[in-house]
Amino acid sequence: MTNNPLGLKEIHHVEFWVGNAKQASFFYRNAFGFSEKAFRGLKTDERNYSSHVLAQNKAIFVFTSPLDSSGPINTHLDLHGDGVKDIAFRVEDADHAYHHAITQGAAGEVEPYDMEDEHGSIRRAAIRTYGDTIHSLISYSDYSGPFLPGYQSQVIPGDECGIQRVDHIVGNVELGKMDHWADWYSNVMGFERYISFDDKDISTEYSALMSIVMSDNSYNIKFPINEPAEGKRKSQIDEYLEYYNGPGVQHLALLTDDILETVRSLRERGVEFLHVPESYYQNLPGRIGEIDETINAIADLGILADRDEDGYLLQLFTKPVQDRPTVFFELIQRKGSRGFGKGNFKALFEAIEHEQNLRGNL
Repeated sequence: MTNNPLGLKEIHHVEFWVGNAKQASFFYRNAFGFSEKAFRGLKTDERNYSSHVLAQNKAIFVFTSPLDSSGPINTHLDLHGDGVKDIAFRVEDADHAYHHAITQGAAGEVEPYDMEDEHGSIRRAAIRTYGDTIHSLISYSDYSGPFLPGYQSQVIPGDECGIQRVDHIVGNVELGKMDHWADWYSNVMGFERYISFDDKDISTEYSALMSIVMSDNSYNIKFPINEPAEGKRKSQIDEYLEYYNGPGVQHLALLTDDILETVRSLRERGVEFLHVPESYYQNLPGRIGEIDETINAIADLGILADRDEDGYLLQLFTKPVQDRPTVFFELIQRKGSRGFGKGNFKALFEAIEHEQNLRGNL
């Protein structure tokens, strides 16, 4: 893979539109160990919305809430609840990236424009992807501010728990739209199909889904795209689409170098994870082979393990982090594996279905 037509460098940040950004920032500082680094709102003469910027190593989240009673953020919150609005990229040239995307069929959200303050200037544009989600395209060379123009430094340290960066971001789309959006990421952004899963790979007695993983040329930006498949009952994707009222980001996978310590720390802080039956670990040694960690250590924390031809991975999924059963997080540590835990799909689905049943949505 050598194609990078938009000049993508990295995920710059992920922006969540939420009902109360101040409270959300408190939650992610105290539950996930992020540190606040910048702020925009009434104190910076922004009258329409308030934003808190949180970071842990290379994972940067922005939480934004409206300050008025109308406008696009309010509409988004009414429809979707708290969720991801923007997966923003740093690119070599925002103008080039935007115009190339438009010529390849992307719908424009914001044409390129300058943002500047006393720390310098940047160039920013945005295009639309699935649902109401967008991709901002941001370029700059010597901007020296704490985040982006208009933000002021606001440092509130968090107690880090080992999160290094965003590993991948998963989108849920309607039945029949998975291939459409896979083609969109290929045509617009130069991504290629990294791996695919069908309903034979991801299914239980009751429900199933299909998924295509799209990746950039560096394998650093990976976007699995899910759609529901036919099943006896409502799948997790159907439930998400119902409560989010359309397509959107289902979960963000956060990479850690020591998942045992990360999960232990998160559990102590009250982060809720899906429960994996003890029976999962009875057959794990024969399936996973030799690993650095003991089976007892990962079983005590409820961590899942899987192996492929490149190595193995360890992963665990939180419960939804808001009342609507929509956005959740995955913690993942890679020991060579570049996969997504195919061997864990059945156990994961059964755990999710247990939670769906408790909600009366299975």
